[in-house]
Amino acid sequence: MLYRTAAEADLKRVTDFEVDEPISWIDADRYRAELAEGMYRPEWTWIVEDGDRLLGRALWWGQTTSEHPLALDCLHVDASVPDRVTVATRLLRAGLDAFAGQGSPKPPLYNLTLPNGWRDQPGVAAALAWRRAAAQAAGLSHEVERLRLEWTPALGVPGGSGRLTFAEATDAEFLEVFRRVAAGSLDAETRKNLATSGPEATARQEFAFYLDSPGKRAWWRLAQTADGQVAGLVIPSATPYNANVGYLGVVPELRGHGHVDDLLAEITRFHAANGAELITATTDTTNTPMAAAFARASYRTAHIRMIYSTPEP
Repeated sequence: MLYRTAAEADLKRVTDFEVDEPISWIDADRYRAELAEGMYRPEWTWIVEDGDRLLGRALWWGQTTSEHPLALDCLHVDASVPDRVTVATRLLRAGLDAFAGQGSPKPPLYNLTLPNGWRDQPGVAAALAWRRAAAQAAGLSHEVERLRLEWTPALGVPGGSGRLTFAEATDAEFLEVFRRVAAGSLDAETRKNLATSGPEATARQEFAFYLDSPGKRAWWRLAQTADGQVAGLVIPSATPYNANVGYLGVVPELRGHGHVDDLLAEITRFHAANGAELITATTDTTNTPMAAAFARASYRTAHIRMIYSTPEP
């Protein structure tokens, strides 16, 4: 078997390749549209073939301006292959090794979308099982299950308590609050970054990530109490597709007073005032306080995401 990047001549074969399972599918129209925008690229598209027969594909994705891919969107190996795990593992390793050799600062994560209640759906659970095994064998052994949430205008704009005000701030002020809110976070990625890099580097990573996102820096606000204490921060953001909650956090000393509801309401009101018809968000299934805040703000769980990345050293 040959594992390699796709060439221009392969792209029709890539888009014609059919996934016979209920997950991990990027259809031809989306692939072509985002290929034209540089979010999929031939050099980020890896295939495995046996002679003239295409047996599998791995589609890595990035933003139009990305130097390196950010996430794996689709991994599939044909069901006729006797050992799908081994072939998928080799396909993943081929791509990940190439990206590392090209200077990618860390391996792109693997993002799998699953329906709600996926554990009760045998076909979905089986489709996940061999992909999970391949991801772990390829070194992406840190698994996080996340809720993907949505808000639409029909759900109503949440009101705030009036206890907090929101103001612009300097980069240095935001970096300091990023550092403070990371302490004690229940977010798995933040906890992993704190353990591996420490609070200062984690703050800078979060800052850089949202600065590079499609949302605008001018949208960011610090939250303050009536007596002028910094209560936290809100980062209304965007994906290439939708308005997005982005990031919010309460400083440790003010947690437990319901401020998270005010922060989420502020982001929702901001996007709604700008005409958003859909606001998306994610949170870990283990972050029950944040999930509860989304529920109180009328966000609905659209589906589940399984995220695979490199573990802590």
